[in-house]
Amino acid sequence: MAISEIPERYVFYISKVIHIIVILSITIATANLAGKIFTDYVQKANLPIPTTGLAYGILKGTILVLGFLIILSVLGISITPLITALGVGGLAVALALQDTLANLFAGIHILVEKSIRVGDFIRLETGQEGYVDDITWRTTRIRMLPNNMVVIPNSKLSQSIVTNYYLPEKRMSLLIPISVSYSSNPEKVERILIEETKKAVGEIPGLLGDPEPFVRFIPGFGESSLDFTLICQVKEFVDQYLAQHELRKRIFKRFGEEGIDIPFPHRTVYMREEKEWKR
Repeated sequence: MAISEIPERYVFYISKVIHIIVILSITIATANLAGKIFTDYVQKANLPIPTTGLAYGILKGTILVLGFLIILSVLGISITPLITALGVGGLAVALALQDTLANLFAGIHILVEKSIRVGDFIRLETGQEGYVDDITWRTTRIRMLPNNMVVIPNSKLSQSIVTNYYLPEKRMSLLIPISVSYSSNPEKVERILIEETKKAVGEIPGLLGDPEPFVRFIPGFGESSLDFTLICQVKEFVDQYLAQHELRKRIFKRFGEEGIDIPFPHRTVYMREEKEWKR
């Protein structure tokens, strides 16, 4: 039988340290594993739960706090006085971290309300627009179409007027203004626009045929032209750019074949000669 020569007092402290290291290791590993499982499961199951940095951080933070409380119990430290002390000092901390806490709770509010979700295409009242890349504990990151990142505090975002192009659904109406000369037949123009749009359905990515496209004689009588509006549907916001590009080319070609002119602004100027004053 082997007997350790380490004093019993040191054996006690070494045992506590080993317990703490084991509990800390298990806590960190569990937090990382739970975060990964949570993210993978939500993405695969398509659940209406946001897999944002904030939700991921809350999950990991909860597990780490539980591990910390277990370590305190192993050390024989009572949690009740600690909670009381935290309650007294919490007010001072809350005042010092007022902006940080405002952003944290604003981020939680955004996640719960689901008015802005990761992956949505939004436009801010300041004009920036792009895809919501992530919602963290402090900021929301918006990736713009030029692949630049806009970082906005959650508190500012929650107070802003935001247009979400993915709510209530991704599909949206596309309005294309078309102008022709006053010599054109409005009914013929309307028929050509609808025919070309229907032909393009299935050929232009993102252009939808249901509901069917239609034309309105709006805004109507312009200064130099008859102004129409072609209205059709696209799958999502970014599909409008290619759809407009291709439709305008097709319409311009068809107008040329049908002899329909697209006018340019012009003015009629009358010149008047002043008679010489008689002496």
